[in-house]
Amino acid sequence: MDHGGLSVVARDRLRHVTVVGGSAAGLAAAHGLRRRGFDGPITVFGDEPRAAYQRPALSKRFLTSPDIGPDDILLRADAEDVTLEPGVRATGLDLGTRRLRLRDTHGGVERHHTVDGLVIATGATARRLPVDTPEGVHVLRTLADAAAFRADLAGSPRVAVVGAGFVGSEVASSCRALGLDVTLVEAGTAPLARALGDVVGAELAALHREHGTRLRLGAGVAGFTGDGRVTGVRLTDGHVVPADVVLVGVGARPATGWLEGSGLPLEDGVVCGPDLAVADRIVAAGDVARWPHHRGGALIRVEHWDNALRQADAAAATLLAPAGAASPFTAATMFWSDQYDCKLQLVGHPLPGDEATVVEGELGERRCVIAYRRAGELTAALLCNSPHRLRAYRQAVATGHAASGAADAPPPVPQAAP
Repeated sequence: MDHGGLSVVARDRLRHVTVVGGSAAGLAAAHGLRRRGFDGPITVFGDEPRAAYQRPALSKRFLTSPDIGPDDILLRADAEDVTLEPGVRATGLDLGTRRLRLRDTHGGVERHHTVDGLVIATGATARRLPVDTPEGVHVLRTLADAAAFRADLAGSPRVAVVGAGFVGSEVASSCRALGLDVTLVEAGTAPLARALGDVVGAELAALHREHGTRLRLGAGVAGFTGDGRVTGVRLTDGHVVPADVVLVGVGARPATGWLEGSGLPLEDGVVCGPDLAVADRIVAAGDVARWPHHRGGALIRVEHWDNALRQADAAAATLLAPAGAASPFTAATMFWSDQYDCKLQLVGHPLPGDEATVVEGELGERRCVIAYRRAGELTAALLCNSPHRLRAYRQAVATGHAASGAADAPPPVPQAAP
């Protein structure tokens, strides 16, 4: 497929493939290449010291189960003749010479590596607040982050979680499961309201309160209190939330700094074509990839585990496809979130302005399905404690049509919180 004057080349020109990013997406791309018969060398560079691991576990069972160690959440790197080089960070790319600059994370030794096929899977890094950060304030993106945060939770500290998105809400739930005193701070009107709508957000706020989590909504963070060690979170409304440990979960930014000046298109991620092609024999996948959605063509970037795995496989297929023969990435990806006694599964990608409708069950009973539509077309579905309906709604979102067994004309969910 042609993308910006560049196209993926025929498979017989591809001699070896380099994967930058030792994440789940990076490994999945390598596995996808092997499954499709590519028998040339594959080298995976990752800047973390360990091989890929189950990142979703970091805010869930890794925090709540002290007996679970790093080795228990590692992903299997099947023996498929893939060379894994952890602890190596990419620092630049010269597109003209196709030379990749690398630096060992321990020792700082620099070297170069010439690339033929290239998969960009460097993921994202945690956003941090633009304020001075004392000891005891954490982010949660890597295994090292999770281990440091878990160690700080010993001794029944007061915990403040800044940001009530998926990660922040899961951490609040995990900390309550440990019996800790938890306050969840959110600048918006309700948890996940921006992603799922105000009414769903209000129901999730009720879920937090029912399980003993205090909420501070509608206030941002002005800074932290404490001399050396955090003692509280100072809010923009003047209040201070007492805290011995703080988790900042305010999103992530794509890890593209190493590509600045390379000539590749960068805009809140690596900009791809519909088939995830970036340039000649270069593709991207996972949290770092920004591509035109097949419905409407808007550029989107999705930071979910399932999306990373599916995109990595699709990117592998694109890299091996003959020129002009690659298929667009159209998978209806899924994200799940365990919060207290509620399992949320989001299929598809809702956008602000989508009409939200309860199509099965009751929202107040927290066993329901909410459909999101745009111009009458199904764009996403949120399943609350309804995993048995996941397959049907995954197929429905993929086609844009209602799932089998759903109500024909259910009432829409109002867009303003009561």
